[in-house]
Amino acid sequence: MNATRPQLTDPFRIGDVEIPNRVLLAPLAGIGNWFVRLQAKRHGAGLAVSEMVSSFGLHHRNERTLRELMRIHPEEHPVSVQLFGHDAEVMRSGAAIAAEAGADLIDINMGCPVPKVRRTGAGAQLLREPELALALARGAIEGSGLPVTVKIRSGIEVGDRSGFELAVRLAEEAGVAAIGFHPRVATKGHKGEADYELTRELVERIEVPVIVSGGLRSAEAARRAYDASGAAAVMIARGALGNPWVFEELTGRRAEPPRQQEVIDELLWVVDRAEEHLGAERAERYLRKFYPWYLERLRASPEVADELQRRADLGRAKELIAGLSQPVGAL
Repeated sequence: MNATRPQLTDPFRIGDVEIPNRVLLAPLAGIGNWFVRLQAKRHGAGLAVSEMVSSFGLHHRNERTLRELMRIHPEEHPVSVQLFGHDAEVMRSGAAIAAEAGADLIDINMGCPVPKVRRTGAGAQLLREPELALALARGAIEGSGLPVTVKIRSGIEVGDRSGFELAVRLAEEAGVAAIGFHPRVATKGHKGEADYELTRELVERIEVPVIVSGGLRSAEAARRAYDASGAAAVMIARGALGNPWVFEELTGRRAEPPRQQEVIDELLWVVDRAEEHLGAERAERYLRKFYPWYLERLRASPEVADELQRRADLGRAKELIAGLSQPVGAL
């Protein structure tokens, strides 16, 4: 590796915002709320990006969107709010509202492969409408007054480089401050190998930072992608689910896996924050997608897993989780 290559622990800048290191939490649809972002920051992430938020929901000041998705904890700065949509004026308005709510950066989703998002003309579908994509980026910049980044796929179908070419235009013509590049085509979803050589080509083509994502399921995989791509930073998505310790690994704060009690304490922290965020009744349902990520690491019995998933109220859930404690020893 080139001796002048920055380390993952080195700071970098997105526009005028300094990011303290080069390990970021990616936007996680339906997951990346304030406490998930705060968790990542507690464990060492330099920046966390929100779950995607509808620009239309913000523009029309939908109460739940504002109350829940725009909640920003004072300890999670710098924080980026990711918006999606297909109307430049609405994007301008939504970005302004996100800035008012306390966002430090705005990110635009141009990579979501989910059909229901693409059918609205948003997400990866914008690769088919490059002029609209540029207008959305300009609108977000003008509306927010903040650095605007774009998270984008390399293309829609195998052999398609439309995302690559659009990324170049977004940097050179629209003035975005960074590109989050997922070097897989949308039709592949999260399957197949990510093309880090294509990422390196983009790094060499544009002047703004390129942040690589896709396939970073472990600290080792993230380090390989960082080296292979030449990117300015790495963006961890699924690799952080139930594993916030990956940020500690990548920033040199941890060399060993978490111990049993650490995992138990972390899951109990998540349960408490979910209750704080949603109230007990909604949190009980919401947490069902979180439990499996931790229970596998905790080696919970099928009976405990089943009760947590199907029947446990929060009080009982905490009892079950606390009861998983074992004699001290690395997992």
